[in-house]
Amino acid sequence: MTDPAPRRPSAYERYLPHRRWVEVGYWVFFALLAAVGNTITVTMEMTRAGLPFHPAEPAIWEGSSNAVHLLLVPAMVWFTRRFPLHLDTWRRQLPWYVLASGAYCLLHVVAMVGVRKAIYAAAGESYDFGDWPRQLLYEYIKDARTFLGAVLTIEAYRFLLRRLQGEASLLDAPDDDAPPVEPVDRPERFLVRKLGREFLVAAADIESLQASGNYVNLRVRGRDYPLRSTIAALEARLDPARFQRVHRSHIVNLDHVAMIEPLDTGDARLHLKDGSTLPCSRRYRSALRDRAV
Repeated sequence: MTDPAPRRPSAYERYLPHRRWVEVGYWVFFALLAAVGNTITVTMEMTRAGLPFHPAEPAIWEGSSNAVHLLLVPAMVWFTRRFPLHLDTWRRQLPWYVLASGAYCLLHVVAMVGVRKAIYAAAGESYDFGDWPRQLLYEYIKDARTFLGAVLTIEAYRFLLRRLQGEASLLDAPDDDAPPVEPVDRPERFLVRKLGREFLVAAADIESLQASGNYVNLRVRGRDYPLRSTIAALEARLDPARFQRVHRSHIVNLDHVAMIEPLDTGDARLHLKDGSTLPCSRRYRSALRDRAV
């Protein structure tokens, strides 16, 4: 009997090893591009207006501004993950984003001015930001656009990743009076969309589930499909005879557990039949051991 052909990695899986470099490279490249472009523009405008300035000043101003923008990207990534912006949540999240844009501007301006003052002081000069209330308003108008653009970029990138990776959803009851395709309270199948195609995944085929922000990743045949839900809400709808919570962020299909490895900390490590592992916290270890016996 011949061994089955190895599964060909998907485009998403081939991208994963390069993902961190692509993400970091994107933000660094555009920060440098903005700094250089704005430096040239400011130099041309000040020369045209006949204003006195040192040739290095536009580079200091724009370099410091874009360097701080770059340093704030991780905070924006965290914020958008903590308060995800979707069509069904944007009204509820909008006040948080307005407050965040103000905080973003304040952090950007304070850090930017601090960097400029340090550079000027090292050259034996002093930097004057001007009238703070007026300048802050001016900077907020610019920073609000930058903040919005970054949010849209982050969300668009996440959307493309989900499309490439594939998304799952629960099958709902039909709109007419016909009976639902499945019991809505105890789904036996999930609808998966990937690159414009749709197919059904049986709940029994799900190897494990992992919480990821406002999504839960369904692990099916070595691939992950994010589902818009919390892990607690999904746990309540899964078959308790088959699925077991093993960690605050993980649920496992007991049929796919090959071995439970105790750890010195009191926790455990689960080895699944596909060779992957999952953490099992001590809070859930006893319940899992009783189920496995």
